[in-house]
Amino acid sequence: MKTKVKMNQVQEINENEFDEQVLASTQPTLVAFVAGWSQASERIKPVLKEVAKAFNGVVRVFRLDVDDNPDLGTEYGIQSVPTLILFSEGTVRIKLIGTVSAKAILAKLQLPQRNPASNQPHAKHSKSKPKNTPFNLGKTNEQKSLNTK
Repeated sequence: MKTKVKMNQVQEINENEFDEQVLASTQPTLVAFVAGWSQASERIKPVLKEVAKAFNGVVRVFRLDVDDNPDLGTEYGIQSVPTLILFSEGTVRIKLIGTVSAKAILAKLQLPQRNPASNQPHAKHSKSKPKNTPFNLGKTNEQKSLNTK
């Protein structure tokens, strides 16, 4: 059964959907491993919503309850909740443990914050080398150029 993913929103996910929605995704995907009993997991809910909006559909954001999906918690070594993992091309790229701010998450993922009214790059950044962002992690220059078409 194929699940429709809403952009700019945090979606709940489970073990049955994980391979298709996260590992097989062509988009970078941030998964928050949480637990219903955890106050920190509750505190990160609005942070995840803010992050999802900032990603503007370029990176998908999911919540996964480790109590309901213990095999994935074990597979990814989740020992503390919340734990945030960024997946790109089916591979773990970044792991953040604990409650962090949206600003800290965006900085760690090196997502450029843009003014929605302007998609033009700033002049001071136009000549700089690309950073290792979730969109080009581990790719060669040739692979990076293929993804921009």
